[in-house]
Amino acid sequence: MKVKHKIFKNLYQDSVSLMQISAQISALPGIQQASVVMGTPTNLEQLKDAGLSDGISAGPNDLVIAVMGAEDICAEALTLAEDRLTSKPEEGNSDGVQAPDLVSLEMAQEKVPDANLALISVPGDYAAAEAIKALNLGMNVMLFSDNVSLGQEKAIKTLARERNLIVMGPDCGTAIINGIPLGFANVVKRGAIGVVGASGTGLQEVTCRIDKLGAGISQALGTGGHDLSEAIGGISMLFGLQALIKDDATQVIVLISKPPSPEVAQRILELAQSASKPVVVNFLGADPQEITRANITAATTLASAADLAVALLNHQPLPDTQIASSAQDVALLHQACQRLPATRQAIRGVFAGGTFCYEAQLICQQNGFTASSNTPVSGNHKLADIWQSVGHTLIDMGDDDFTRGKPHPMIDPTLRNQRLLAEINDPRTAVVLFDLVLGYGASEAPATELLDILARVGTQPSPLLIAHVCGTESDPQQQSRQANALRQAGVMIADSNAQAAAWASTVIQIQVQKKDVSA
Repeated sequence: MKVKHKIFKNLYQDSVSLMQISAQISALPGIQQASVVMGTPTNLEQLKDAGLSDGISAGPNDLVIAVMGAEDICAEALTLAEDRLTSKPEEGNSDGVQAPDLVSLEMAQEKVPDANLALISVPGDYAAAEAIKALNLGMNVMLFSDNVSLGQEKAIKTLARERNLIVMGPDCGTAIINGIPLGFANVVKRGAIGVVGASGTGLQEVTCRIDKLGAGISQALGTGGHDLSEAIGGISMLFGLQALIKDDATQVIVLISKPPSPEVAQRILELAQSASKPVVVNFLGADPQEITRANITAATTLASAADLAVALLNHQPLPDTQIASSAQDVALLHQACQRLPATRQAIRGVFAGGTFCYEAQLICQQNGFTASSNTPVSGNHKLADIWQSVGHTLIDMGDDDFTRGKPHPMIDPTLRNQRLLAEINDPRTAVVLFDLVLGYGASEAPATELLDILARVGTQPSPLLIAHVCGTESDPQQQSRQANALRQAGVMIADSNAQAAAWASTVIQIQVQKKDVSA
């Protein structure tokens, strides 16, 4: 195997574009590893750790392509990446990538003086400085970048509050502003429901389900995953909630997050309670009784948050939010489990969405199953080796442990699909639980890529496959097309991530009964 690289001096591209190019060249036959990154000290260190550094000397403003594989294929990969980086888009087409004419926020504002939002996607070491520049120019910020310290985040958001502006992020992957999807967002209908979420895939799940139920989104604001911590104080969620309260186009508000600190939760709930419009709150894992109060309806899952919001919008009776498999579902699962030997006893979850992994762990817990994870919820176990599942295991493949120097699995699902195959071939696995997340920036054909992997499954009685496809009919990948392709391959498709996790729990209950009978 050869390692080759190429450096482009003073050429910047955003992280999504770089991950897409990296995924494209990684797919070439004969390429073992590939990475396309900016030459920051952190990125160069990650390339070294991955065995992709062969004496690279680059600065933070330089773009680096590094590949490992057969020598002739490495040369082909470098050429392909260079073509993607230097090609100019055709008239009316934005697919090409080229060096920008504008090299600062100040220049951009001069060209577009009415701009009031800056989307920042630079390496984390430099993100805070760029965010502060944008705020000082009077612009709101969507900070896509990660690896920003809590201290920097607090400083940025405090400045934003002083300027009466919002900072979405850091590590904000999803937002929909005035109908325009930003980051990993989906194509949803405009409407009267506003959402503020400290979770990218959580926002996607709620907005997609609202769209499916026939309603639409006024605004969807991401806050970043640390916003509701005690250190940050919920600055962005409080701002977003206040903005939606004042927004005449928003009639119902949805707030979603992993459990916030108690003090922050209280401040958010007090503001929500004072709103002139109904508010649905889903703090994953929180006791609904501690949330429910005048003007606030507690949701137990991401899906139920959407269901409740649409019911409130339409002045309909509120649906039951309890998570349970219907009698029909249980009957189908019993039938499907008939081919499984009693020795298969484990749930194996492999997720691209971190919040989906979190929610699935909670639902499995509620059904009596403790699991291991690289990102465990309270009461679950931390995996000693993230590459080796133990008992019930639910993995977030989008976590930094798996994405350093590699594209996110929503962009390039190769690593995730390999893990799925390993779990399927493990004789202890009864059910494999996974998600498929669609939308802008995501893989163009995720089901097709997955089906190629599933075709390699051995002839032994394989575990049940249960999936949730998060997306809409208007997404480039089309939700129904992806779901139907998986169904034809024998995958059971749930309506929501919560339902998928409930089905998986039911499978294990059936398998435990088998084992008890045979004992």
